[in-house]
Amino acid sequence: MKENRIITRTESLCPICLRKVEAFIVTDGAGCYLKKSCPEHGAFSALIWRGSIPIENWMRHREGAHLEKTVTRIQKGCPYDCGLCEEHRQHTCTALIEVTQRCNLHCKFCFADSGASEGADLSLEQIKTMYEAILSVSGTCNIQLSGGEPTVRDDLPGIVKLGKELGFPFIQVNTNGIRLAQEEEFVRALKVAGLDSVFLQFDGTKDDIYRKLRGRELLTLKEKAIANCEKYHMGVVLVPTLVPGVNVDNIGAIIRFALDHIRAVRGVHFQPVSYFGRMPHAPADSDRVTLPEVMDELERQTGGKVKAADLKPAACENSLCSFHGNFIRLANGDLMQTAPKTSCCCKSDTADASAKKAVEFVSGNWSSRQSTRQEAELPPSDWDEIINQIRCESFSISAMAFQDAWNVNLDRIRDCCIHVATPKGKLIPFCMYNLTNTAGKSLYRNGGKG
Repeated sequence: MKENRIITRTESLCPICLRKVEAFIVTDGAGCYLKKSCPEHGAFSALIWRGSIPIENWMRHREGAHLEKTVTRIQKGCPYDCGLCEEHRQHTCTALIEVTQRCNLHCKFCFADSGASEGADLSLEQIKTMYEAILSVSGTCNIQLSGGEPTVRDDLPGIVKLGKELGFPFIQVNTNGIRLAQEEEFVRALKVAGLDSVFLQFDGTKDDIYRKLRGRELLTLKEKAIANCEKYHMGVVLVPTLVPGVNVDNIGAIIRFALDHIRAVRGVHFQPVSYFGRMPHAPADSDRVTLPEVMDELERQTGGKVKAADLKPAACENSLCSFHGNFIRLANGDLMQTAPKTSCCCKSDTADASAKKAVEFVSGNWSSRQSTRQEAELPPSDWDEIINQIRCESFSISAMAFQDAWNVNLDRIRDCCIHVATPKGKLIPFCMYNLTNTAGKSLYRNGGKG
């Protein structure tokens, strides 16, 4: 094993008291760890990178954005002045609005801890105020309606319609899909209201996975939800939470399922598990699955149809946050990469340009599919066929490694482009909004400063 080697210095938080502390990303040959020490609570180490891709080859430099409009002033410094403040280095690409804390499931892993502390739903007037606050600070960025489970609200179509009337071009619902499966008319109402995309919780292709993670069998309902979305031309993104020992070995099967349903499914967005709530002991290395491991498993479990080399850091957020790849499914079932094969890891890019690219990518690639041809038209030319295949057979694979108190890197927080809107008009970086200490205390969620 190689000696410990420091890759870079950053800042983090003590997982017990949430004090800001100096931190280092260190490699020891077996993986990369974020190491930090609190003067009161001692040293901590968290696995952040393990696999065939060297972290040095993945990290890239990007110039930070200058935010013309901020909500909060710097008083205590990052991450205690979120809102956004002047220390933040990226615009909002996607703004989340949690329209309810109610849920029709009780999942083992949940960002919102839904069901445990249910409160009154936001009123339509409150949601309008939040939409307007987002417009004021971030303009017409992409919107994700979340919770809780947003489909428990009967007026969800009205919330979508309101956002469209205010000028947001892309609105997505983050859902477990139960109501979309059970009520076709509700899907139709969402489509009529202007919903562009469904961000569908989809942890695997076997019901034992759902029993372990969600407490009940759900696969049939997931399939029905996708069928209803296809009927009403609603784009679907499958969103698996990856948990070691539960569904990491199902990654290839998830990709095959998605391709079998490509008329509706626009891509798969993997989310390696992160840890929130009361957790007095640090997760073991075996409790973690890192981005390079997901990329390696994609290549192995698809028999090389997806290659780790086809996947690259996202253009918008910090390079340690995510990966993505764009493909077209060919007639023989193979996947052809549509992005350039040259790595962007060593290229400098501005945050302003990358944020614009990210907004356009999500809205363009996760919305519904529509053929470019009309049935009554003359037979298509070869060029028509090429354009139609690009539109109808395009497919994206991506992943986002959310942070918890053990592995939080404040450079990644400052580069975040996914922001949670609060009723007080603030925009909080997603990981910071959901992060909790070992006792379950949050700086911003559930009575925090948001």
